[in-house]
Amino acid sequence: MSKTLTIGQVARAIGVSPHTLRYYEQAGLLRPIGRSSAGHRLYSPADLDWLQFVMRLKATGMPIASIQAFSELRAQGEATYGARCRMLAEHRDGVLSRLADLQASLVAITDKIAWYETAAQMALGHDDNFPTQTQEKDSSWIKESTLHARTRTVTGKAGKN
Repeated sequence: MSKTLTIGQVARAIGVSPHTLRYYEQAGLLRPIGRSSAGHRLYSPADLDWLQFVMRLKATGMPIASIQAFSELRAQGEATYGARCRMLAEHRDGVLSRLADLQASLVAITDKIAWYETAAQMALGHDDNFPTQTQEKDSSWIKESTLHARTRTVTGKAGKN
């Protein structure tokens, strides 16, 4: 027989509290967990594998409601493979979009760090030729659509500053 784990052991292995595991079970994210003769939860290696997948979905930003829907499909068996695949593909596309946004933000932050490093070096060297007020309009920090929306709000006309 496979080694079973207690709720405390699983909680430590996954990095959540026993309360969270009980919530996940109650919310339908887990199949019914086996019990000892004393009524204590006993998690199988398969339960632990599934929990790790659930935690991975949570870490990627999948809402609990979507994880519940996925879990319900899983409980229905092989007939739902296509639906589960489509659901994961849609989630993957959302994650890729968020990654692209984060990558763009990282580039902007890196550029800003370089600017401040240069500004600090110039300030220490008292280079009066260094333009200190060149950051009034910084397109790397403001998405173009946001910039246009802000200028419309402020001026009442698109594209005016």
